[in-house]
Amino acid sequence: MAKYLAKAKFTVEGLEGLRKAGAASRLEAGRAAAASVGGTMECYYFAFGDVDAYAIMDLPDDEAAAALSVAGNAAGLAQIEVTKLLTADQVDAAFTRGVLYRPPGA
Repeated sequence: MAKYLAKAKFTVEGLEGLRKAGAASRLEAGRAAAASVGGTMECYYFAFGDVDAYAIMDLPDDEAAAALSVAGNAAGLAQIEVTKLLTADQVDAAFTRGVLYRPPGA
């Protein structure tokens, strides 16, 4: 399975719901959401600043990650961004690929 980083920025209404239900409720919701698409949640952390919460998930494919992102954003209580994470081996493999690229204006 591939690893994905999910970042959430709660709306005012989302933060109010979090306060009422308790922070642990988000961990359970994250685990359930990941399981519903065939994955698992490795960890979930709250933060302050531009992002309110981070989760790392093991998911079967990009479509599962996209489904989680769409479902979370459609609920309207958080802005969710999901990023695929790469291993060092994957990055090294990318460096070995030849790419035909022309920069803008060249």
